[in-house]
Amino acid sequence: MPAARLEIKELSAGYGPTRVIENVSFTAEAGSRIAVLGRNGVGKTTLFATLAGQTRRYDGTIRLGDVDLTSMDSASRAWNGLGFVPQSRAIFPSLTVEENLFVGLKGRPRSALREAYDMFPRLYERRANSGAKLSGGEQQMLSTARTILGKPTVLLLDEPLEGLAPVICEELMAAFSRLASNGEMTILLVEQRIQSALDFAERVIILERGRIVWDGTSEQLAADRDTVDQLLGVASVGH
Repeated sequence: MPAARLEIKELSAGYGPTRVIENVSFTAEAGSRIAVLGRNGVGKTTLFATLAGQTRRYDGTIRLGDVDLTSMDSASRAWNGLGFVPQSRAIFPSLTVEENLFVGLKGRPRSALREAYDMFPRLYERRANSGAKLSGGEQQMLSTARTILGKPTVLLLDEPLEGLAPVICEELMAAFSRLASNGEMTILLVEQRIQSALDFAERVIILERGRIVWDGTSEQLAADRDTVDQLLGVASVGH
């Protein structure tokens, strides 16, 4: 199934009575790579959780291709092509790696597990280990691979590099780039490692206080050090 277009219009959401994101609108064209950036606490994770159906939505609409996801629960959104790899990774610690992956197959044959092992050979080596025995990087690989086995057309990655060693970060980003280049997924990435995000994404959206305050290409942002410093708190990128 090819990558799908994700369209968000005037989306406001939060938790209980607390609004976190306000009037967020943007379109991710099919096959695009978008980084959603911003300082801590500006609503990036809430935005992704809202797209996945895990918060309280007050206003706005969410469409994936021709399908209106707005009123669907999380499971229905996943079945309609929305893949979400949360910051928490959400693996099952008592299950083995292979059992965790099996959960993500969504009725596909067991032989499809080979796709996960080809993407992350380390998971094949650890396939009989429980999730609790994996390193942070291996848990991230497992969470990502399990989601991808469900063949999403839009993939949301929430801070996949958090707390990981540089060599593992490079391995993960290389895998994300391969996924984006094959035309099967539209990928949105939240990441605190600004340079990694800019290297991956074609387009960048910056949030501030739950609203979009900047939207442009990665090249434009990399060349605008004042914006990077003001909105992201990073003195420079590309060095």
